[in-house]
Amino acid sequence: MLLPNPKDAIHKAWLYRLLTEISDDIELIGFLGFKGGTCSAMLGWLDRFSVDLDFDYRGNDEHINLVKEKLEKVFKKLDLSIKDQSQNVPQYFLKYHVDDENQRNTLKIDITPSPPTSNTYQTVRFEEIDRIITCQTKETMFANKLVALIERYERYGSIAGRDLYDIHHFFLKGFRYNKGIIAERRKTDIKTFFEDLVNFTEDKITEKVLTRDLNFLLPKKAFDRIRKTLKQETLIMLKDEVRRLEINKT
Repeated sequence: MLLPNPKDAIHKAWLYRLLTEISDDIELIGFLGFKGGTCSAMLGWLDRFSVDLDFDYRGNDEHINLVKEKLEKVFKKLDLSIKDQSQNVPQYFLKYHVDDENQRNTLKIDITPSPPTSNTYQTVRFEEIDRIITCQTKETMFANKLVALIERYERYGSIAGRDLYDIHHFFLKGFRYNKGIIAERRKTDIKTFFEDLVNFTEDKITEKVLTRDLNFLLPKKAFDRIRKTLKQETLIMLKDEVRRLEINKT
């Protein structure tokens, strides 16, 4: 996974330590599907840094407390203190020790209950930690990322510049998306969804939004190179997808 700032080496180490311990608990990892930026970056699907661990919860409701208990045992084993946590879902903000108080020292682990039934998963070896983990497929990752750009704003009133960057990168890589996930999450047809996404991007995405988020996730040269064209290029790709869907419909 790309490391834009040498100071983030400690954070990356903690991400990998925590993921390794979670994956070594066979019962615990059996309930989880790895996803998100860190997963994509570790698999070489993304070329940016990522700071959190994200999973889908794939078990029954009756096992959710077991997952929490096992996670908290892992945190204790690694001497990670729980800085904050959600009372509703398994979401933790963990603090690790750093010598410089101005340095990043918090790691978030987020587990999504009841993920879309259209999600698909695959078992992959993560070479950097030499572990085999079940994770979202490329098509699932891309579809959920497309939805996240607009849904994050609808739910929380926030926009993550990394969502747009990831969509842009996945398009450039030639990834396809799982249409069933978009239909399930948005309750609309795919063409209408992309038209809504075009309008949202034109209206809500600003250079300030992109700078605020991506400035810490990319090397400076890479960020400067993409900053001015990212929105424009992504809009071109989204509009092209609308046209493709229109042609295929007719």
